[in-house]
Amino acid sequence: MGQSVVLRRRLSYNTKSNRRRMVRTPGGRLVYQYLKKPKRVPKCGHCKIKLHGIKPARSIEKSRMCKRKKTVKRAYGGVLCHKCVREKIIRSFLIEEQKIVLKVMRAQKTSSKSKKINAS
Repeated sequence: MGQSVVLRRRLSYNTKSNRRRMVRTPGGRLVYQYLKKPKRVPKCGHCKIKLHGIKPARSIEKSRMCKRKKTVKRAYGGVLCHKCVREKIIRSFLIEEQKIVLKVMRAQKTSSKSKKINAS
């Protein structure tokens, strides 16, 4: 008959936070060793790919980590990937350019109308 193993914590249900492994101690006893949840690498908020340069960690571990391990020194660092940031910058630039072009077109239209009125 095998050796009985006793839980170390009160929670007895087989949940995600209560995963455990049987380990034989140097003294020869079998005990439960509780496992931590796996660390996750943060993902881009737009395209959902893994972000580079950020250390994977659980939330409590992140609170103890320094800032440079949690972010990237760039606009939207640690939130968006470099491709999405580039796309966002280009899109905003093109929108501004389009606004300027529309303003110039309106100005030309009004000036051409005023020339027609003056000519007739």
